[in-house]
Amino acid sequence: QVHLVESGGGLVHTGDSLTLSCVAAGGAFSNVAMGWFRQAPGKEREFVAAINWSGHATYYADSVKGRFTCSRDNAKNTMYLTMNTLKPEDTAVYYCAASPTGTTFGSIVQAPPANLHWGQGTQVTVTS
Repeated sequence: QVHLVESGGGLVHTGDSLTLSCVAAGGAFSNVAMGWFRQAPGKEREFVAAINWSGHATYYADSVKGRFTCSRDNAKNTMYLTMNTLKPEDTAVYYCAASPTGTTFGSIVQAPPANLHWGQGTQVTVTS
């Protein structure tokens, strides 16, 4: 059974940094693309970042480009999202996602949500 667990969320101030982790179990996650999404209160879930199977290619939403970095350690079955210069508008529940079989970040960006594996989410709150 595929299992993704996010951690690292919390309450921070504007300008602070935070790193989220997503530990994967129950599948060959070192061979597939993974990504991060977020959902703010009253809004739809939106794409944040994606990373290919090897970690050598990444893709970001314009709203986080230059501030967030997505990385992975396949030896630990773990993906990270390092968030710098956080803003109140970054406040959301952050979700980890994995493609069942796709290897490129397009497998995350273009996939229907129902076609991805999801974690349960971790809350990030940025106060001004």
